[in-house]
Amino acid sequence: MSDGTAKHGSFHGGHTMWSMMFTSRPDERYRDLALACVRIALAWIFVYYGAGKLFGAFNGPGIHNTALFFSNTAHLHPGGFFAVLGGVIEFGGAIAMALGAGSRLAGLALFGDQVVAMITVTWTNGINSESLTPGYEFNMALAVMALAVVLLGPGRLSVDGLIERRMMRAKSLTRP
Repeated sequence: MSDGTAKHGSFHGGHTMWSMMFTSRPDERYRDLALACVRIALAWIFVYYGAGKLFGAFNGPGIHNTALFFSNTAHLHPGGFFAVLGGVIEFGGAIAMALGAGSRLAGLALFGDQVVAMITVTWTNGINSESLTPGYEFNMALAVMALAVVLLGPGRLSVDGLIERRMMRAKSLTRP
């Protein structure tokens, strides 16, 4: 096309794409959607592991075998206490993450849970273990995802976001 309209149109489309690729301030809608995705992924994973520890769900070890593992392998004593604590943090934290309720506190607890898992069990295997025993890469990824929720909050697509909006609305109604 000799009038340059095709070039002009593709330039603007390309310019928009480039600016979207390199911006450091995402649109709030995308931020909220990304945080909801992180929360749902964390919830999915931690429901699986927490329910396995507490109830033996999903062919998990159950509380007794988890207590033995914590005592013998992780060297956390008393094993029964840490089994219950770990299961409650993981299962309860998963529910909180899914709903976006108390997300920062849940994220901090899940972050701590994964740091303890790295220190007591997976660190000695390295980041990518070549044996059947896993390395700490999965724990690290989960810890960082939980930390992102702690630092950024759960986003507007959450119970916490709903509470915040209602508090702001009530605050604005009470101002003179």
